[in-house]
Amino acid sequence: MDASPAAPAAADAIPDARGLNLHRADPMAGPLLGLYLPAPLLAHLEPHLDRLGELAGGPLDELAQIADRNPPTLSVRDRRGRDASRVHKHPAYVTMERIAFCEFGLAAMSHRPGVLGWPEPMPPAAKYALTYLLVQAEFGLCCPVSMTDSLARTLRRYGDPALVERVLPWVTATDLDALRQGAMFMTEQGAGSDVAGTATTASARADGTFALWGDKWFCSNPDAGFAMVLARSEPADTHPGLKGVSLFLLPRVLPDGTANAYRILRLKDKLGTRSMASGEIRLEGASAWLVGERGRGFQQMADMVNNSRLSNGVRAAGLMRRALTEALHVANHRVAFGRRLVDLPLMRRQLLKMTVRTEQARSMMLQTARALEQADREAGGYAALARILTPLVKFRACRDARAVTGDAMEVRGGCGYIEEWSDARLLRDAHLGSIWEGTSNVVALDVLRAIRRDRVLPALRAQVDALLADGEPAQGEDALLQARAIERAFALAQRAADDGLDHLARQAASGLYHATTLAAMRWEARHAGLPARAALAVLVLRHRLAPRDPLEPGDDAPDRSLDALLLTD
Repeated sequence: MDASPAAPAAADAIPDARGLNLHRADPMAGPLLGLYLPAPLLAHLEPHLDRLGELAGGPLDELAQIADRNPPTLSVRDRRGRDASRVHKHPAYVTMERIAFCEFGLAAMSHRPGVLGWPEPMPPAAKYALTYLLVQAEFGLCCPVSMTDSLARTLRRYGDPALVERVLPWVTATDLDALRQGAMFMTEQGAGSDVAGTATTASARADGTFALWGDKWFCSNPDAGFAMVLARSEPADTHPGLKGVSLFLLPRVLPDGTANAYRILRLKDKLGTRSMASGEIRLEGASAWLVGERGRGFQQMADMVNNSRLSNGVRAAGLMRRALTEALHVANHRVAFGRRLVDLPLMRRQLLKMTVRTEQARSMMLQTARALEQADREAGGYAALARILTPLVKFRACRDARAVTGDAMEVRGGCGYIEEWSDARLLRDAHLGSIWEGTSNVVALDVLRAIRRDRVLPALRAQVDALLADGEPAQGEDALLQARAIERAFALAQRAADDGLDHLARQAASGLYHATTLAAMRWEARHAGLPARAALAVLVLRHRLAPRDPLEPGDDAPDRSLDALLLTD
């Protein structure tokens, strides 16, 4: 008698985390937020975090997948042949806009009271805690959310009071019909990261506005209601380089209700962030208002760029958390060779490496958010601290996200390479962070520039020393190794900045990032009662900061406190 055909594998053999509440699935979220947020605010936000965690693990993730497969389209003209430059968004993307801008008010909560029922504007840590969850489902939309928030911040700091009074209610609205989103039009073909090469021109008009002429090459959210634009307002022969560049606020619709004089020429076909439109803009005498001091546009735009860089770091941290959550779910529920993947020593080592990078990014995100809040309130040394933490988190977290999302895809195996799962989208989106708002080289060099020009290194060293003094202490040989490694990290950064050793910029920035996150984790371990964070700090020290022989087997004994991070229910 012929043997019966083999039965198909049960569907349960392929673990699926869809529907998981991503806030509840994160064992460190609550204790860590308790350190960085006031207790009354955290208690108020907890149901909102739970709600967004539930959305991100299910409905939002499904909407993001649909929007990723149905990117926006552009109508250059209407059916009567008139210029239209209209971006058509898929309904799934519009639904996500309502969730982010309206239900949770992510672009407004730092600028006005009343969002989510809280009577005051919320601190950066609250906004980034929610963004950290949102981005775990949808990355592309977080760019318009960030730019709208950043535009409001820069306008409030540098704009004419009458202009601020007129525009701010539009960009902080939590009704989608009233909202006018923000954007940043800076990149040009001949300039790129070299803003001094800006060729777009601005000429003053009698009514106090300026006429902008030129092409902007990479403009995300191109149909936004308002955009911050850099243009050359002074003659290049008398004001060369950055001296002649000014900052302008460009409205999509003029005060009389007519369309402004600029066109979206085409949309970009991108590797990632497919849900959100990015396009090429041609300014044809478009009307704009000057923001801040004429000829100091780059210095003023830097505020918006730095805020966007921090948002890039936050998004990278969120991507890593989602990738790690998926990998942990697979490892805990997938059985191979008669054992769960998480019980296999090599897999456990891989998961720990992913966890280290993920948790470093979260600590750096929360430390930077706290420094930014203190800088806005008190200035002084906190401004210097925020100045260097921002490029550090943007540089290193965005690079680490590429590795973590790739490793998570590998944990899932062949299914991870299929677009039906989240892994491929996470990996594609992760590559964006190392490009937008400055490539890795540009941002690493900005770290050296901040050390050399803004003298920020003492503020960072003081912060690291304070965190270590108030944190869970290193034990035994690790204490000596830690002190030596941190000293070397700061010495390398200072030397690279002082001696103009630009080729060491990445190395120096990485050293400062690892030293800072190690110190933050030791502080978090003590004050949040999380021994696993002290164990992670040891791994940062031994594997990311201290010298290590790549051919030395090592004697790292498993730290059982890390089981709480790897073993999921």
